[in-house]
Amino acid sequence: MTENTPTRRDFVAGSLAAGALLASERASAQPADPVELSIGEAAGLIRTAAISPTELVTAYLDRIERLDPAINSYITVTAELALEQARALEAELDAGRSRGPLHGVPIALKDNMDTAGIATTAASELFAARVPTEDSEVYRRLKDAGAILLGKLNLHEFAYGGTSAITHFGPVHNPWNLDFIPGGSSGGSAAAVAARLCPAALGTDTLASIRQPAAFCGVVGLKATHGLASIRGIVPISETLDHVGPLCRTVEDAALVLQAIAGYDPLDPVSIRADIPNYASSLDTPTRTLRIGLPRDPYWLRLDPDIESATRAALDVIGGLSAGIRDVTLPGTPDFGVLLAEAYAWHDEYLDVAENHARYDPATLERIVAAGNFSAAEYIDARRELALARNAVAAVFDEVDLLVTPTTPSLPERIVGAEGPTTPTGAESTVRNTAPFNIYGIPTINVPCGFSGSGLPIGLQISGPRLGEPQVLALAHAYQQETDWHERVPPLA
Repeated sequence: MTENTPTRRDFVAGSLAAGALLASERASAQPADPVELSIGEAAGLIRTAAISPTELVTAYLDRIERLDPAINSYITVTAELALEQARALEAELDAGRSRGPLHGVPIALKDNMDTAGIATTAASELFAARVPTEDSEVYRRLKDAGAILLGKLNLHEFAYGGTSAITHFGPVHNPWNLDFIPGGSSGGSAAAVAARLCPAALGTDTLASIRQPAAFCGVVGLKATHGLASIRGIVPISETLDHVGPLCRTVEDAALVLQAIAGYDPLDPVSIRADIPNYASSLDTPTRTLRIGLPRDPYWLRLDPDIESATRAALDVIGGLSAGIRDVTLPGTPDFGVLLAEAYAWHDEYLDVAENHARYDPATLERIVAAGNFSAAEYIDARRELALARNAVAAVFDEVDLLVTPTTPSLPERIVGAEGPTTPTGAESTVRNTAPFNIYGIPTINVPCGFSGSGLPIGLQISGPRLGEPQVLALAHAYQQETDWHERVPPLA
């Protein structure tokens, strides 16, 4: 990292000290730019009345208005609601009630998560006027935790692709270079967090859709154990593979958001019963005893040279934080027949109406229709193979505690390249390293670990056993404490 690299530390170092010293003098303790605060830092200032939820929300709304026209990360900005929620949460603080570390903190949601009374479009013309009557379970839990909704974020149409360039609302642009994709399908979520248009966002992940855009945009993206956080009220691709999780700037922030959304939901058919630990406390767990596994084939093969250099440098850091690194072999994973069959089944009722076909992007329609060729017998066989892969991967963690790989083997592509606009399948070779962990259903996190020579972010992926979120978070946090890649700020005007 060069000496001239801007970091968020320049913005917030003095502010935190001021907040601690002037707990009751809100105006005099405000940071130079509140949008540079992490959730943990903002929570501390809100708790001491050094900054108010309304002031924090206003700072984000102003920045969204100035910068998002170029990035196009938001489909809907809920400014009036956000300010209303902020004032109500301030009143609770004045009355001595705190809901926890998310109290008064603004967030944004990928626009495939239902919000009562607010359009949820899945970035498709088909759903452009769709307004749910109930909240998704994760949004309900975030509201209960005191989070404030800034708006709904753009995505690859129906979350069915890895570019976020196929969307009824126009492509999302990578804030590090607006000519490039942010990844997908949670491209708006990753771009908004990277550009400081929200401190945290929720995304969904079926093959890569949290971790790949997190890598491409230089933020943290966490896919927890399958079923740990409810997917009820989220427009699905495949409930057998779908996950929901946070995109944030720091691992600590991801732990705080996961704490709010994790837990059993009896109305979600894939929700699991599990003891929910204190994820923030797990960040301080010593990592020196953790055994790190390196699955070389195919995860470490055929990498972009810049990615290979950055991730191998990250391995040197990981080696010093752990009990050592050894090679491991992961069990094979089946093809994605489960995904294709479940996606087609969900869209079937809409495809039965002929006039709806023109309301899908042609590329999305072609892919969904093609998925309808699976028989019931093939689907049952695919589910069986998937279950066996989930059983088999558990044995790997008898040998090691965590796995480390590059998040993607290649860098983001241009939104419009030499051969024309990006295709929906254009980024799908980049899911090679992420998709197996959806099949396994185990927790996986992306952390920034460097930049390419052209200035695009690079991500490292850390994965653990089923319900191994505490050790995944601990190592990821320890890595961030030793590096400052996550401190970099996109060069936005």
